Amino acid sequence: MRRSGTAILKGALFCAAALGAEAISAQAPLSPVGPTSAVYQPDIPPELHGLQTGADTVAKPITTLEEAIGLAYWTNPTLLAQRSTLRAADTYYPEARSAYGPQITLQGRHDYARDQIETAPGLRQHHQGFSSTAELIFSQTLLSFGRRAAAQGAALAQIALQRNQLRLTEAQTMLDVITAYVLVIRERAVLDIANENLDLLEKQYDNTRKRFSVHEVTSTDVQQVQTRLEFGRAQLLSAKGQLGASNARFLQYVGALPGTLVAPSLPQLPSGTLVDAFAQVELNSPLIQAAQAREKMSRAGIAAARAEQAPVLSLEGTGTYSGTNPYQNSLRTSQLRSALVLNVPLVDSGARRARIERAREDNDADWRLVDMAIREARQTAASAWDGYQAARLSLAHYEAAVTAAEQAYRGAVIQEKAGARTTLDVLDLARDLLNVRNSFVAAQASEYIARATLVAAMGGLEGPMLVPAIGHYNPDAHFRQQDGRGDIPVLTYVFVGLDDIGVDSLSSDRPMRDPAGDVRVSAQLP
Repeated sequence: MRRSGTAILKGALFCAAALGAEAISAQAPLSPVGPTSAVYQPDIPPELHGLQTGADTVAKPITTLEEAIGLAYWTNPTLLAQRSTLRAADTYYPEARSAYGPQITLQGRHDYARDQIETAPGLRQHHQGFSSTAELIFSQTLLSFGRRAAAQGAALAQIALQRNQLRLTEAQTMLDVITAYVLVIRERAVLDIANENLDLLEKQYDNTRKRFSVHEVTSTDVQQVQTRLEFGRAQLLSAKGQLGASNARFLQYVGALPGTLVAPSLPQLPSGTLVDAFAQVELNSPLIQAAQAREKMSRAGIAAARAEQAPVLSLEGTGTYSGTNPYQNSLRTSQLRSALVLNVPLVDSGARRARIERAREDNDADWRLVDMAIREARQTAASAWDGYQAARLSLAHYEAAVTAAEQAYRGAVIQEKAGARTTLDVLDLARDLLNVRNSFVAAQASEYIARATLVAAMGGLEGPMLVPAIGHYNPDAHFRQQDGRGDIPVLTYVFVGLDDIGVDSLSSDRPMRDPAGDVRVSAQLP
């Protein structure tokens, strides 16, 4: 039996991609694989990327992985929601910086007063009337001894955390897109195989019935073939259902239905050893960097708790314009008051000490979770590495098994006609051929998905890294819009310098404390 042209083409496409991974340089950086001669312009809603495209073009069928990645990168709702969350986090920074500037409040009041005063037994005086008051309140913290610096450090750490959460979401989205793309190709190939298997069984059934009519075989032979035929029809329906589910998953993650899909192109691996893969994980993994940002947030909590033990020096002032008494507005008075106010915490019965201790333990937990993030990222990389290597190396064996199974089946058909083989022998070999072909297709898909998972663990599965022509969402652009909104020229920078005195660095990464995190230990994995 010969495979159809469609099945052979799909197998060749998978094998070509797998063989391309063999020529990976040990020191090559992460790089995209795909068309570079022309700039690809994905169909993106204009409000998302400024491209003037019609709304009806967004839903056209996808034919390449580059198109799928480009459309998902700019339209996937989960990814867009995470970008909005990051933009919301950017506002923490100007909010924290605004604490370095003055606070000015204007308060206006219009009161009615009615009083009755007894000046002697049985003698009362009545006073009533309206009065208006305007008050301007000014407050400027001069020295907070680390309170404001801790808030600013926590804000920057929160932004860094959200940026890495965005990277994690983007990597998962791209992995979902690649998986959906590959699974559609796989299910289409499985459907083709099921169709070919059903054609084979139908021909076998017709031949067996004809031989039964001339008494060359028994009714048992006919029933055996019919059993496999009905099972083949059920398998075909199951394959159609799986393909429909894969199409729905494709629409969910990409935002359009799949068309005639060509061979997917994935990034080359940066190295040929697991140790080098671990080094890339430590350098680029958003999971590790998110854990480091969370540790910096809780470290800022320690600084804030410690600062509560220090005094606060403030400049306060008020300006009041009101009536001379609360019953009239005809006679007015104005007052100006200013003062340097020093608040020194003395005794709080251990509340501040408890907050410092709690902040330290919270930070220790986050510090430990950095080590756990390293373990998790390496475990993901190691599992993907093993899965990728196993699937890649197995492809040649599966292909050889398919060839052998085809030859065995064709030979058995000839031997059956000569009486050297039974009908059951032929059916068993047909089933073996079906199983081997399905396993081959599954191994091809597994190789792609494992390779993409490995690249994701190393921090390289991001839209612009896969397809540079789709453009890049730049989170720095929105942050620069927020930067400086809470600043007072000169004044903010002076107070920032004063407030940072005595505050430990909140921007440096803490060293690893987990002995198992040593790359030399991890490299001894079997």
